[in-house]
Amino acid sequence: MRRLLIPLLLAFAPILHASDADLLDVDHARLIARADLRHDQPASRSEAGLPIGNGRMGTLVWTRPTALKMQINRVDVFPIGGDSNSFPERHTDYCGGCAFVDLSFPGFGAPVFSDSSTRRHLSCHDGLATLEGADIRVESLAWHLKDVIALRITDSSETPRPISVHLRTLRPAFVRTGSHLAESTLSTNNNRLLLAQRFSEDGHYCGSAVAVGVLGRESVVRQTFDEELRLDIQPGQGEFTVLISSAAGLDPDEDLVTPALARLDAAAGEGFARLLESNQAWWSDFWSKSMVHLTSEDGVADQLEQHYNYYLYLMASTSRGRFATKFNGMLWTTGGDPRKWGAQFWGANQSCLYNPALLAANHAELLDPHFNTFLEMRENCALAARQQWGSQGLFIPETVTYDGLAPLPDDIAAEMRELYLMRQPWDSASTRFLEYARHKQPHSSRWNWKQSGDWVDGRWVWQHRGHGPFGPVTHIFSRGAKIAFEFWLRYEYTLDEDWLREQAYPMIRGVAEFYRHFPNLERGADGRYHIHHVNSNEPLYGGHDTDEEISAMRGILPVAIRAATLLDVDPDLRASWQSLLDQLAPLPRSDHRRADAGRRDGPPVWIKSLEPVLRGRGSSLPDRNTMPMWFFDLCNLESDPARLETANATFDAFFREGIQPDTRIGVLSKLGIAGAILGRDDAVRHLLPNQIHTRESPALANRMDLREGFQTTSAQRLGRVADALHRALCQSAPAAPAEPSIIRVFPAWPREWNADFTLLCRGGFLVTSSMQNGRISFVEILSQTGGECRLRNPWPDATVTAHLP
Repeated sequence: MRRLLIPLLLAFAPILHASDADLLDVDHARLIARADLRHDQPASRSEAGLPIGNGRMGTLVWTRPTALKMQINRVDVFPIGGDSNSFPERHTDYCGGCAFVDLSFPGFGAPVFSDSSTRRHLSCHDGLATLEGADIRVESLAWHLKDVIALRITDSSETPRPISVHLRTLRPAFVRTGSHLAESTLSTNNNRLLLAQRFSEDGHYCGSAVAVGVLGRESVVRQTFDEELRLDIQPGQGEFTVLISSAAGLDPDEDLVTPALARLDAAAGEGFARLLESNQAWWSDFWSKSMVHLTSEDGVADQLEQHYNYYLYLMASTSRGRFATKFNGMLWTTGGDPRKWGAQFWGANQSCLYNPALLAANHAELLDPHFNTFLEMRENCALAARQQWGSQGLFIPETVTYDGLAPLPDDIAAEMRELYLMRQPWDSASTRFLEYARHKQPHSSRWNWKQSGDWVDGRWVWQHRGHGPFGPVTHIFSRGAKIAFEFWLRYEYTLDEDWLREQAYPMIRGVAEFYRHFPNLERGADGRYHIHHVNSNEPLYGGHDTDEEISAMRGILPVAIRAATLLDVDPDLRASWQSLLDQLAPLPRSDHRRADAGRRDGPPVWIKSLEPVLRGRGSSLPDRNTMPMWFFDLCNLESDPARLETANATFDAFFREGIQPDTRIGVLSKLGIAGAILGRDDAVRHLLPNQIHTRESPALANRMDLREGFQTTSAQRLGRVADALHRALCQSAPAAPAEPSIIRVFPAWPREWNADFTLLCRGGFLVTSSMQNGRISFVEILSQTGGECRLRNPWPDATVTAHLP
């Protein structure tokens, strides 16, 4: 590793020495404690509980007057696959839930957790949730090493009360929905409670197991209800521990109870104190990888820092498993199976949680479950490209189950291609095709032209959206490019060539090939390639040369060429991709002859689509939830002046009267990110705090929200703000996709806010810098890969010195 320090001459040279600067000797425990949750009363609702998780299993912890409550959830429990025919009704498919576990504190006196006696504290630095009630203290953690949640209960009452642990199923023992069967089995093993779940439908299977035991007190098993087992614990002063372990799998022959019990035994062998010590060491290492410390006189910058670190805590608690955590609930559902939007992954929403902020925070590992989710469905994505679209490569849908789109019968696939590519009139769809679609999941991108429906005489009768094969997400292909581009970004931040060769390039190549072979990408009379009958995000159907798809191709094709060049593979494909890129239509602008006349006033701006459009207005501005032109490295402060001028004009068009302190911004909006990319400090100053405190979906006491509906506790807006925050503090971006990146420090940071940071930049450069009272004092760069570093001088009007120890 080589370290480069560039201080501003004379005034701040002593910053080199750690003893002279808190910045270089960070008290991470004190810093991260600023993000803690502290409450002097119980949670008003279960969704506002304290979150604990180890990235694979987790729960919110909340209370009722005489009980502490949890729902054990996992990221890898998927009762329903992409081939399901049993959930045609919206919001009825489900995932994640394993068990209810309650600690009850019955008695004849005052309730343990009353409004006046309850204190709640979540330590983000240690991953420890503490609840204090009347003479009862409960400390909870999720062990980082194995899938175990541990609770240390301390009873300090003069007359100890009886305490019980309840293990409850999420549903009755046998629940059949169509051909889907959910089975729940309660049992005991050596005074430990067990709950096994089995989900099956045709060829799909998923299972889970939860084990509960008590350490440090005698306990007795009780059968209370058909759906509940209970451990009654001997009363006594002092402390004891409750352990909850879990396991899950997709193999019907896999024994899940044995590993759940083994994890319980492993935790029991450690004891709560050593589990806590182990967790503290893990979390301390986690927080040492990067740092953001923000202050301002009005406290706004402090709040940004608080929510930023809390977002990292939530991602570390939910994103270290086999699959990505889901936007609609993460590991925080509390009401059993129901959750709005069900079990599908939705690309735009997932992008709030999984974004470049995790790379810049030096936590690429938190993106690995996201990447693995798509790697595991890659085979089905390749089949879907051929069957559904008559293309090659990979089709990654905007909405999809964990296992991708299911294989289709040959005749259904053939008719689907004709209908979806607009070669066959929709009103000529065969009875067999429509009947095949009847019980398919309407949220799936493949069947999203179905909207809602009703049960009539026991038969599901669906309603059509009214636009042929089009729905909000049916004809979106850009999600594949966005996912593949994220694979590329991970390489750029780490320069891990094995990752590029084995994981990233197959995805990048697959998406590039999908576009190259897509039947509705055709050469026009002008000699350019144009794409027809596609969406621009969800609001616009059936457009031409849409911003989403042109941006996607202009972003992923240069990356595919560069990746193949680095790996020295596919020379013929490189030439084909370059030819397509050279002849590809430009991004749609308001001054194009096929643009709606409604956008021809003022300077040219980017628009959603050229005409004709089936639904929506092509002249509309890019969707503020996706804003593709500002991504794929197509536009930033390094771009050529003409492109930057169009970008600024488009951004200004969103805010006709400028950005004001009360300018509203939604949970999913990328306007704050786009403003930071363009160096707009007014966007950072107002849009970021307004997004945290958005009126669209008021925050719960645990800083999360329910923007997506019932049982969808999540942190989408915090992920968006984290991404924008990084780009305001430190950018590393090329002038065009796949070109060398250039580092800029504080490109969009308000000068009245103070900031210190250590963040990772592309090329593996760990950058530390500080701005106090509007002055950048130094830039320290630690090269972790030995690559060439490019840095824009942060002091263009001053003399600087550089030190290379």
